[in-house]
Amino acid sequence: MSTARAFVTRTLLPEALDIIREVADVTVWPEETPPSVEELRRHCGDADGILTTIMDRVDADLLDAAPRLRAISQLAVGLDNVDVAEATRRGIPVGYTPGVLAKSTADLAMALLLGAARRTSESERWLRGGGWQIQFHPTHWLGQDVHEACLGIVGLGQIGREIAKRAGGFDMDIVYHSRTRYPDAEAEHGLRYAEFPDLLAQADFVVLSVPLTPQTHHLISGPQLAMMKPSAILINVSRGPVVDPAALYEALRDGQIARAALDVTSPEPIAVDDPLLTLDNLVITPHIGSAALPTRLNTMKLAARNLVAGLKGEPM
Repeated sequence: MSTARAFVTRTLLPEALDIIREVADVTVWPEETPPSVEELRRHCGDADGILTTIMDRVDADLLDAAPRLRAISQLAVGLDNVDVAEATRRGIPVGYTPGVLAKSTADLAMALLLGAARRTSESERWLRGGGWQIQFHPTHWLGQDVHEACLGIVGLGQIGREIAKRAGGFDMDIVYHSRTRYPDAEAEHGLRYAEFPDLLAQADFVVLSVPLTPQTHHLISGPQLAMMKPSAILINVSRGPVVDPAALYEALRDGQIARAALDVTSPEPIAVDDPLLTLDNLVITPHIGSAALPTRLNTMKLAARNLVAGLKGEPM
């Protein structure tokens, strides 16, 4: 039996765990909730490799508690919970799962956009509560058209490009803002580049698909929300802290923007008494961007292969 030991911080599908078990003895955290800081340190104490999620903080303190550690594999695209610089300084490679999640996350972004535009969650709650008393009324549940509307995409990475592809099917007028301008994407998908304030002022729908960095923390706050149209809808499928939740609550409460749709919150999980949850003009899902079975399985397999590569001293 292999002497390598691996700790996996969440239950994975068997096909992914079997990949790791080919080279290591595997311990899997069995609970629904993530391991505490103390439990994470304890289980990493004799681990050669760990497979983590965005709920696990991997910092210098954890690395101090894991003297044998030689590979970290993250089951996500983002690495904001991992101190990559510290791991690199110690010679520990860090793997992640780019590319695999982009299409499913873009699917969900469009689902949120459509749901917010046509008020599907709001009207379903009204229906289930017994509100549907007459067959039809010409002024009930008026939403917004998606076809031929202006879509602003903030961040044109893999997810942003996949969103642009889908929006093209609705004949949307697509503008984007990104740190880098992409003439190839502009030509392929008919995109227009805009500076950030101009995008906010033009767009009927603003979709956020940026990584969380110090520069994107609260990228959308009071001043940015004030730049948007009163009829605009904000969709966030990036990371919760990209949006200032207090400012968003005030903007939605006061009608500064029409609606918002979030797959990510700050913090996660969102507190049950968070004021955002009192708003009817908010659609919210519990970070399910990649939660389609084929995508999630492929992501798990990639994270497992990354961990195996790291344990073997190969590129992750």
